[in-house]
Amino acid sequence: MEPIKIDGGWGEGGGQIIRSAVTLSAITGKPVEIENIRKNRKVPGLRPQHLLGVKILSKICQAKVEGLHVNSTSLKFFPSKGLDMDLQEDIGTAGSISLILQVLVPAVSLMKNSLKLSIIGGTDVPWSPTTDYTKLVFSEALSRIGINFTSEIKRRGYYPKGGGLIETQIQPCKNPRPISLLKRDTKTARLSCTYSQIPKEAIEKEADTARNILAKNGFDCNVTIKEENAQDKGCSMLVFSHDSGSVTGSDGIYQKNLNGIGESVAKKFIESNLGVDLNLSDMLVVPLSLIKETSVFRVKQITKHLETNLFVAAKMTGCRYGIGKLDDGFEVRVSGVSDT
Repeated sequence: MEPIKIDGGWGEGGGQIIRSAVTLSAITGKPVEIENIRKNRKVPGLRPQHLLGVKILSKICQAKVEGLHVNSTSLKFFPSKGLDMDLQEDIGTAGSISLILQVLVPAVSLMKNSLKLSIIGGTDVPWSPTTDYTKLVFSEALSRIGINFTSEIKRRGYYPKGGGLIETQIQPCKNPRPISLLKRDTKTARLSCTYSQIPKEAIEKEADTARNILAKNGFDCNVTIKEENAQDKGCSMLVFSHDSGSVTGSDGIYQKNLNGIGESVAKKFIESNLGVDLNLSDMLVVPLSLIKETSVFRVKQITKHLETNLFVAAKMTGCRYGIGKLDDGFEVRVSGVSDT
């Protein structure tokens, strides 16, 4: 079978295209060739943080891979049958564990396999969902589809030193279901905050700021603050909620200073008052593109990541999608055509 060709420079032209294309390749069994990888970036081609997720996935689906090395601008992925596995992996840097799980969780589950994974790397790093977001928001949304996984944080690994340890178990998805996430009705939120090597008083001040902003907007907020040992100083904060019509979260991390993290996280959460938040919207596209029934969700903005994932999913699966403008956001519909 000739590989499906994907232009790696399309849209935002980053690592998202690689993650989504190889995930869908593994699930569908269709080989894929990604060209022009990150061609518009300052340093084009594959970076170290892109390699491990593809390497792990290639083990699980016994894939033949060409071009999987740093600075490569072309990647070919030829998947075979999936295997149940128990793996131990080390990213070797503070590279994001959450981004690797974005590849592995839907791929393994929708291939109807299981995986036990112990992985060392970054748990809370820039330009990536925090581990708490993955555990408490991403997992909730995927469970509505029928994709279930657990993620246990054994040790935090803040940027830049990393060294975090996550143990994950992914279960096979027997019957994927469409979703409808349109509007947040709940006025109950949860705030989860972890920190290391930062004065407790500074952390509590940020959490109080977030709680006060939420209270002024009518939210009753349960707050959990936990100090956790890590190789580097850091802080990770998440505000999130679930109800029958929504799964939303807003996270932030310490980057050289706290820089008003409580205010920022709380305000982003309040703005995400539809069915899903901006980050979750693009994460849902890959699994939804493989469900024959139509799924629908509403989101405040159409991000470059969402546009990119819709483009890749349509190329890989033939799914149909539509985007409609609302008074207060956008409605996205995805109709898959593949059997999983």
